[in-house]
Amino acid sequence: MARLALFDLDGTLVDRQAAVRDVLTALCRAHDFDAVTEQWLRAELVDRANLDDFVRLREVFGLVVSAAQLWREYVDLMAATVTCRPEVLEGLARLRAAAWTIGIITNGAGDIQRAKLAGTGLDSLVDGVAVSGDLEIRKPDRRIFELGAARCGVSLADGGWMIGDNPAGDIGGGHQAGLRTIWLRGRPWPDGLLAAHHVVDGIADAITILLNAT
Repeated sequence: MARLALFDLDGTLVDRQAAVRDVLTALCRAHDFDAVTEQWLRAELVDRANLDDFVRLREVFGLVVSAAQLWREYVDLMAATVTCRPEVLEGLARLRAAAWTIGIITNGAGDIQRAKLAGTGLDSLVDGVAVSGDLEIRKPDRRIFELGAARCGVSLADGGWMIGDNPAGDIGGGHQAGLRTIWLRGRPWPDGLLAAHHVVDGIADAITILLNAT
């Protein structure tokens, strides 16, 4: 099996939820949004965010500020706020030192996902990235895994691993792509979904499994 490790981004390598809480607090204070507007934003952006969310925000609340400006501010704040724990960065560096090829397969808008990668320094530790917003295909579609592997300079035909926290998108998609899988437990597991090959409590444990598999 090839030494290919494909990682999810949000909830796996970075803590999106903590960053979103802080970013929306800052954004709402900067524009003096009332509590109802802030509550709407937090509900709409709980799982994902894109420009269309801010278009709807502007329409619903009759805001003067443009959706494009709000989105740009949100992206910039996320890039400055989202974090990747040092042990995660160190673990990825250990994988690279052990001759692993590392990719990121993520669902989300291209500009904000790339901003997170740059802001955390993850972009310097990976060989390729596939972002659904750039490709108009999303996990668990096998094609995004194929493109992610290709952007790393390898083929899924040689095998590899998918590591993530989303049961259907990451683990179900990984199975469909013919990859071994590691699930970061936390989300409810859907009935009927094939189990992951390994289940861990944190990304450091997943990296240990990969290193021991060589």
